[in-house]
Amino acid sequence: MHQYKAFLFDLNGTMIDDMEYHIKAWYRILNELGAEISMEKTKEECYGKNHELLDRVFPGRFSLEEKNKMSIEKERQYQEEFRPHLQLLAGLPEVLEHYHSKGIKMAIGSAAIMYNIDFVLDGLGIRHYFQAIVSADDVGNSKPDPETYLKCAALLQTSPSDCLVFEDAPKGVDAAANAGMDCFVLTTMHHKDEFTQQNIIGFAKDFENFNL
Repeated sequence: MHQYKAFLFDLNGTMIDDMEYHIKAWYRILNELGAEISMEKTKEECYGKNHELLDRVFPGRFSLEEKNKMSIEKERQYQEEFRPHLQLLAGLPEVLEHYHSKGIKMAIGSAAIMYNIDFVLDGLGIRHYFQAIVSADDVGNSKPDPETYLKCAALLQTSPSDCLVFEDAPKGVDAAANAGMDCFVLTTMHHKDEFTQQNIIGFAKDFENFNL
C-alpha cells in the first residue's frame, strides 16, 4: 500500500452528509427565479461554484453582484436547515485524530465558498487539523480541473503522487485523477457503479472502517 504523506478532503458530501440540504436550497431558489427545474435536475447541477451553477441554469442573466448576493442567500438557507444536523461522517473524527497524530498533512479542497467552510470547521471545532484550505475563491477552474487539488498539494509542500483525495462525486474523482492523485470515495450521494475511474483505491459510506 502506498504510504501517503497528505490527505486532501472535499467537504460537502465527503466530510459531512449535507448534499440533500444544498439541493433543496438550490431547488427553492432556482424555481423562485423561474427556472421550472425538477429536484432531480437540480441534483445534477449541484457541482462546481455557485456562480457557475447560476450561469448554467440562467446563462448571462445575472451580474456578478447579483450572483454574489444569491450565493450568500442560498448558503444562509442551507446553513439554517442543516445546522441542527451538523456532524462529521461516522468514523471521521477518529480518522482525523489518528492520522494527524502520525504526521499526515491535511487540507480541504472544496468548491464551497469560505462562508460555508468556516461554518463546518468552526461549528465542529476541527480547523486545527488542516494546514491548508482551497475554496471556490482560490481557483479559476473548478473540478474536474485539477487546480483545486494541485493547489492543496503545493500549499502542503507535498508531491501530488503522495496525496490521497477523499471525494463523493465523479467530477471530484476526475479532478484527483487529473492531478495524478489516488482517491477514496464516500458513497453519500452517488452509487459505486457511477464511478469508473482507475485512481480509486476504495469505497465506503463513511469512515468507520477506514484504515491504510
